Amino acid sequence: MLDLKLIQQAAARLEGQVRRTPLLQSAYFSQKLGRPLLLKCENLQRTGSFKLRGAYNFLACQPRKRIAPGVITASAGNHAQGVAHAAQLFQIPATVVMPVSTPLAKEQATRHYGAEVILHGENYDAAAAHARQLQRQNKLVYLPAFDHRLVIAGQGTIGLEIHAQRPDLAALLVPIGGGGLISGVASALKALNPRIRIIGVEAAGAAGALHSRRSGKRVRLASTHSLADGIVVKQLGAETFPLIEELVDHLLTVEEEEIAQAIVGLLEKTKLVVEGSAAVTLAALLFHAPKLPPGPVACLLSGGNIDVQTLSRVVQRGMIAEGRFLKILVNLDDAPGNLARLSQLLAGQGANILHVHHDRRLSSIPLGRAEVLLELETRGPEHIAAILDALHRQTWGAEVLH
Repeated sequence: MLDLKLIQQAAARLEGQVRRTPLLQSAYFSQKLGRPLLLKCENLQRTGSFKLRGAYNFLACQPRKRIAPGVITASAGNHAQGVAHAAQLFQIPATVVMPVSTPLAKEQATRHYGAEVILHGENYDAAAAHARQLQRQNKLVYLPAFDHRLVIAGQGTIGLEIHAQRPDLAALLVPIGGGGLISGVASALKALNPRIRIIGVEAAGAAGALHSRRSGKRVRLASTHSLADGIVVKQLGAETFPLIEELVDHLLTVEEEEIAQAIVGLLEKTKLVVEGSAAVTLAALLFHAPKLPPGPVACLLSGGNIDVQTLSRVVQRGMIAEGRFLKILVNLDDAPGNLARLSQLLAGQGANILHVHHDRRLSSIPLGRAEVLLELETRGPEHIAAILDALHRQTWGAEVLH
């Protein structure tokens, strides 16, 4: 276990530099789950995620002379912004190497905090290798994303806050990427309350911790993918893996559709904007119902840095998964009044037409026929079934598109 004193010292350094984020109870999800559910809102942290805590603590522990030439790291998102802002607070130069595929919004946000951004490589591994090369060439300090005890201790200050805010907490769900967050938080909470259960949650497409636990050693994943990009890491850290094995009681994985629905649910029911890596904790509770001891449970919402384009796609995906959005292709006789009759039928079923495209000119459409592409707002799976049944009864039929 990471020494609690190390985490408490980190908390003293972070005083006034990071926000003490709220632990909010959700009335809607508490009722849905049948127990008090609290949300630790690191999405409201400065830079939009927990990463500032570890980056600041790391720099605060370095001799001033050592960090004066500057700090460098590799990241595609939250760590980049955390390092950039921490360096800004220490008034030292920061360089962040990001993959060329990094979304423009994340690149601009990192530059906003004063860092020099270098785009290099197709993925994180290539960016990290280039950052290490630049570190050696320019004699800079490399700031790890998760695999360093000072970074882990900084993230562990969240655990101190949670215990102070709700000492009777029965269980906490925490996202897992490289493992720095859950290692620090679990170290703090288990030291203060050994009875608390810590549940780690991964995206199914990047389940390095689960595979490592089953193998009894760190496993490097051949490939990873998830809209929860903040926790898409191919391998746990050498320092974080033993801490996870010692302190984390259970590991869960969640699917992409479940993550999307959790993002939409948090946005709609709690008015909180979170990224995919934060939503995995709520997704695990909603769709996998882990066995937990009686008492209040909390989800750690690790960040809110989701760009508008991604959020738009995720909202649509979440609505599809919940049966609140339907895209269909209907074939009609190309005769006056048929499009109006189709609209009237849908209105009679209570479907809201969001978009309609009527086409009779494509060569693939038989003469005398027309295709109508419709996007509909619906009320759930039963409503969709009723709409499709009404269309089939009119002998029009409908092809459901995804």
